[in-house]
Amino acid sequence: MALLSSPLQLKGLTLKNRIVMPPMCQYSVDAHDGTPTDWHFVHYVSRAVGGTGLIIVEMTDVEPDGRISNGDLGLWSDEQIPAFSRIVSEVHKYGSKIGIQIGHAGRKAEDAEVPVSASAIAFPGSRYKMPRALTTEEVQAMVVKFAESARRAVEAGMDTIEIHGAHGYLIHQFHSPLINKRDDQYGKDPALFGVEVIQAVKKVIPADMPLIMRVSAVEYVDGGYGLEYSTELCRRYKEAGVDVFHLSSGGEGPIGSAGRPGVHPGYQVPLARAIKQALDVPVIAVGNLDDAKLAEATLGNGDADLIAVGRGMLRDPYWAIHAIRELSPEELEPPKQYGRAF
Repeated sequence: MALLSSPLQLKGLTLKNRIVMPPMCQYSVDAHDGTPTDWHFVHYVSRAVGGTGLIIVEMTDVEPDGRISNGDLGLWSDEQIPAFSRIVSEVHKYGSKIGIQIGHAGRKAEDAEVPVSASAIAFPGSRYKMPRALTTEEVQAMVVKFAESARRAVEAGMDTIEIHGAHGYLIHQFHSPLINKRDDQYGKDPALFGVEVIQAVKKVIPADMPLIMRVSAVEYVDGGYGLEYSTELCRRYKEAGVDVFHLSSGGEGPIGSAGRPGVHPGYQVPLARAIKQALDVPVIAVGNLDDAKLAEATLGNGDADLIAVGRGMLRDPYWAIHAIRELSPEELEPPKQYGRAF
């Protein structure tokens, strides 16, 4: 059996294969109410029909001003739960599992009248506004908002939760020394906000549900943190309750003078491998891994436990079926409606 098509057990969650559709914002909530639309229904269900083992719904925000744009999803109200439940129910019909990424854009919230952040430092670029620093009490209230969104995700039937701590969004803004210039406990301990969010979310999800966290393992801005810093950060987050890390990089500012590795296929795999080896924890690798043989090699070399294919799945909803067919056609189990094509 090809590793890519082999099942994986993560606590109480069994995945039929190692293929992940990572969160990718669709900016398609035309009513600006945070509620999924028919577009989201078709978008996610089609990837389940296409054989994906785990689908992670795009960044879904814990409050209206936490959205990158007003067209983003949200889970700040119980009224939003049924639309998510509809997607979950249909995805499950095709043997796929589905999770959701809970997050807050912080200073990158483009449509918020006054964005919030760890500190009053604007994200570079003319379309970004000057944020205000959250008060200590507001940070504590934000932890509760993350937990409440996670509770709603569980009520919607999600199989797992991913906390967004990457790409320059709010949790990243707290754990980045470049952005967090606070003088309270959340400044003295840059990991504290993330740790408290994790602990709060763990209290509202089932004990056997795996908790995923997405982290930028390297900042590419001048003076940004590197892999040694993020490894210790992830160690704190693992101790707080994270079961799986989803490793990406960058997103907190313009690329610095040192540049970044060329975005060749697999360019971020070394980051996943480093965290996996240092912390002995399951990891999801991402970054131009849409060549089936490269995805298989990444698993075979022990660099990752799961492979996320983002842009490849935007191009091809049936990427998983096609990859498994290429690697081990005898293991292919397409939907019965499409069986005659294989």
